[in-house]
Order: sequence, then structure tokens, then C-alpha cells
Amino acid sequence: MAQRSGYDPGVPCWVDLSSTDVEASARFYGEVFGWQADMIDDPEAGGYGMFLHQGRQVAGLGPVMGGGSPSFWNMFVATDDAGALAERVRNAGGAVTMEPMAVFDEGVMTVFQAPDGSYAAAWQAGDHHGAQLVNEPVSLCWNELVTRDPLAAESFYSAVFGWMPRLQQLDGIKYTEWQLGERAVAGMAEMFSDYPAATPSFWMTYFAVADLDATTAAAEGAGASVLVRGTEAPPGRFSMLTDPQGATFSIIQLHEIAGNI
Repeated sequence: MAQRSGYDPGVPCWVDLSSTDVEASARFYGEVFGWQADMIDDPEAGGYGMFLHQGRQVAGLGPVMGGGSPSFWNMFVATDDAGALAERVRNAGGAVTMEPMAVFDEGVMTVFQAPDGSYAAAWQAGDHHGAQLVNEPVSLCWNELVTRDPLAAESFYSAVFGWMPRLQQLDGIKYTEWQLGERAVAGMAEMFSDYPAATPSFWMTYFAVADLDATTAAAEGAGASVLVRGTEAPPGRFSMLTDPQGATFSIIQLHEIAGNI
């Protein structure tokens, strides 16, 4: 298995789900992925917990903060200095929506909004380094920015994380692969016109699966909506789903073990 105990700065290292119904989300992802929810037994944790697969932490789970907010998946990128990163966010035209904050002894996090409207977070590891299992079935394998303003996003994320954009043509569609050194760490695509007009730029989380059709059917049977079904892409076939609480994510059956982490 692709087990990890640490991440280089600039590499996506963790995802978590902010849910309008934590218990229902735990049931859904347990049914679809076989994950177990291990909630932290401490009131100061704010109802946060971990999704585990075979005893390994694969993602986080907690309630949405603020009334009226929908469920959504959050992306975290590793950093060795959350304070310095927050300053780079400001200097690049972004807004820090959560100042660097210590999370027990687990690490330091900061959340920000990029000029294209997308939100992301950075994580300075303490005891918690990030996902312990990646690039294997039912674990994180890729993060992709779906944006309304590729030029603004390109300038911002390059300045904040040191990513270099590599433009590709995939079946006639422009696709940017973010690279850190010689390594691909994330992707970016312009939002298609068929997205609802109110949809903001956002980071899409991809989870690897062993059998795309079976997992898509299981998700649909558990109450998910299928936005894109069984579509071919260079890395493999993928489906885009919205879970019963409204969080959008993608699953992909990779042609080979590959990913950004």
C-alpha cells in the first residue's frame, strides 16, 4: 500500500469533509468506501474526527462552520511555515480567512481564498502529518482546481506554493498540470459553461477506486447524485458525484498506481 508518514512543502497532504450532517456522512462513506469514522472525544475538537481505512487515516470529517453553508471537501497543502505562507497569500492578492492556528499538538493550519474565488488550506505538521494512505483504492489520489479564472489562479498558486503550470491539450480541452520541481502535484481546468452560474471556483477531490462502475452504483444506491458517469481520462475512468449532504467529489479507476502524493 502507498503508506505515508510525511509530505514535502507544496504537496497536497490531506482532505477533510465539512458536513451538514456528520453522522449521515459517516454512514455514506462507510457504505461506499468501507471507511470507519473515528471521532475525537474532546469538546474542544468541535465534533471533528478521522476517516480510517484498515486502521490508516485517509481523510477528516467535521461539521460545517456557519449557518447555511453547504457540505464540501477541503484540500490541505503541506507547508513548513504556515505564518510565512499566509503572508504570501496576502502578497499574491488572496485573503486569509483563518489566521494560522495551532490544532492541539497536531499541527498549525491556515485557510485562505484565492483571487479566482477558490478556497484552500495549508497544514504545518506537528504530530499529524496528513493522510497515511494515498494512491490506493478508497484513498486520496489527486486534487484538481475547477476555476472560472485560470489566469488569476495560475499567478496566485504559483506565488504561494511555488507550483509551475504545464499546459496540456486533453482531447481538445486545455488542462493545466501543476508541477513542483519535476513532479506533478495537482491539476487545473477551466469551469465549463454548463456549471450553474452561482458555482464558485473550487478544488475537486479525487479518490481512487478498484471498480469504478461498482463504486458509482454503490454511491448512487446510498443516495448520491451522479453528475458525470464513467468518463475516460488519460489517468483512468472517473465519475463525478455529489453525496447526500451536497459535497461534490470524484472517483477514478486508475490505469496504474499514480497520484500527486
